[in-house]
Amino acid sequence: MTTSARDEPSLVSDVLTDLESAEQFDALPPHRNGAVKWAVRGALVLLVLGLVTAGFAMLRGNLGAKSNGSVQTHVVKRGGLLVTITEDGNLESADNLDIKCEVAGGSTILWIIEDGKEVAQGAEMVRLDSAQLEEQISQQKIAYEKARASHIQAEKDFEVAKISVQEFLEGTYRQQLQDLEAKITIAQANLGSAENSLQYTERMFRKGYVSPLQLETQKFAVERAKLDLESAKTAKDVLERFTKAKTLQGLESQRDTAEAKKNAEKAAFDLEESKLKRLEGYLKKCVIRAPKAGMVVYANEQSRGRYGPGQQSTEIKEGATVREQQNILRLPDLSKMQVKVAVHESKVERMRRGMRARIRIQDKEFQGTVTSVASQPEPTSFFSAAVKEYGTVVKIDGEPKDLRPGMTAEVEILVAPLENVLSVPVAAVFEQGGQTFCCVKKGNRIEPRRVVLGMSNNDFVEVKPAAGDAEEKVGLEEGEEVVLNPRAFVKETGEEGREKPAVDVQKRFGSASPEAGPGPSAAAPPSGGPRMPAEKPEAEGGRPTEGGPPGGRGKSDGKAFDPMRMDKNGDGKITRDELSGPMAEAFDEIDADKSGDLSATEVRSWSTKMRGQFPRGPRGGPDAGPGGGAAAGPPP
Repeated sequence: MTTSARDEPSLVSDVLTDLESAEQFDALPPHRNGAVKWAVRGALVLLVLGLVTAGFAMLRGNLGAKSNGSVQTHVVKRGGLLVTITEDGNLESADNLDIKCEVAGGSTILWIIEDGKEVAQGAEMVRLDSAQLEEQISQQKIAYEKARASHIQAEKDFEVAKISVQEFLEGTYRQQLQDLEAKITIAQANLGSAENSLQYTERMFRKGYVSPLQLETQKFAVERAKLDLESAKTAKDVLERFTKAKTLQGLESQRDTAEAKKNAEKAAFDLEESKLKRLEGYLKKCVIRAPKAGMVVYANEQSRGRYGPGQQSTEIKEGATVREQQNILRLPDLSKMQVKVAVHESKVERMRRGMRARIRIQDKEFQGTVTSVASQPEPTSFFSAAVKEYGTVVKIDGEPKDLRPGMTAEVEILVAPLENVLSVPVAAVFEQGGQTFCCVKKGNRIEPRRVVLGMSNNDFVEVKPAAGDAEEKVGLEEGEEVVLNPRAFVKETGEEGREKPAVDVQKRFGSASPEAGPGPSAAAPPSGGPRMPAEKPEAEGGRPTEGGPPGGRGKSDGKAFDPMRMDKNGDGKITRDELSGPMAEAFDEIDADKSGDLSATEVRSWSTKMRGQFPRGPRGGPDAGPGGGAAAGPPP
């Protein structure tokens, strides 16, 4: 046990207290009691001084050891390096049977089986609220019966219309035709009889047996018989040519209309019937039963919300509202398990499908294979928006036993087994000035050494051989010692004082020239400060362009603003007609000497005045420069 200097006074005080209270002091004679006490106290003082001296000596020895080279180091060796990626993840089944809410519009969970309970096939797992569905079914039954009645009526009307067409063609028309043909036959017979009677009457008239009146009467009878015959023939012709077609078209129209109405009513009836059956199906789905035996797992999905990961976007419980087609439960296949891990973006480039992995779950170890690596990062939270992680799935080999979804698993993915390479601990490497270094111990001296790194795992990193120049040695050699806390010696080795190399701007950013166009002028100060008038761009031929420089926009050649560039005709004066916009409106104010034209001094004075009045004008504001549009004057 080592005693420090700060602990020695308390130790001496305790010893003195114990000695003074000892019984042997009381047993001594009074004249010897005081002498012994003083002797003991003197000895204790010497002991305390010795302890304090020893403590300070030990403390000085420790400080001297640290500064003289008591440094934690690691000997560089050549050998194998197992490059792996280790991440934590959650265990899940590779084959889940999802139990969804199949009720249209969603519903509310009235009862649900316990999470993690084993169920048999056909067992009830979830009971959803069905009150609203039962009410909808009652209303739908009324609509269904009305549609069925209309459909039946439409079918009967169609049948009547079909019979009417058949009745006309095979009954009414034939009857009318037969009646007309009978009339024609009778008219022909009457005509023949009248003609015979007329012939007989004419013979009798020539013999003087019949009077002229009787002869005329008989002739009239013949004409009448002819008219009756013609009328009967005309009626038959009208029936065959017009009446039949007209009546048939009307009856067929009624039949087709009845058929269309029947089809419409049939479609309406089918629609109402399908609605009723669908509602009745939804009612049956309010009770969800297990399609197979297995363990029930709630489908509580975890999301990375605005304020951090792990927020539950959906919580499955009694009384919770679930959407249509939302997962409520899962029946995982426990013989097919996998682990989903989130790999940092700095490591995901090394991930490949088919890589082998070691999975540790509690006190058990398994082996597996990487089956998928996401191409898009996982959703991030408000506090870790800059951290990008990619979901990676590792499937466990075989049929593992006694595993449950949701368990935490540590996954070590094998990236590459390196052989015969130099490696150093990760703690021995530091970065400075865009390069990596190690601190190498050379006797009592520590020197920095630039190194080129290769692949690494969580503990060690490969050091590749690299060629340096005559003045700089690069890389490490087997047997050298590297410091495990190099940052403590960076300042002593002078690395922090090393001059930073000059930046090659063209090499870093390229040599392309910016395109001309709208943008902040080179003469414009930062946002919120006054904006000096920009130069007027030159057109081809060296003449100024019309208008004036856009207010604080365009390219600038870095020269000071020259108001005389607004002198379009080159007469050395700026007149009112050579200006536009706010400067033209403020011409009288700018023209201080009232000479009718502006000088460069007057323009600069007015510009300075405007900047003084509006020192924090917005972009394109009063200090945006002359000719810059509506921004070049004071606000109204």
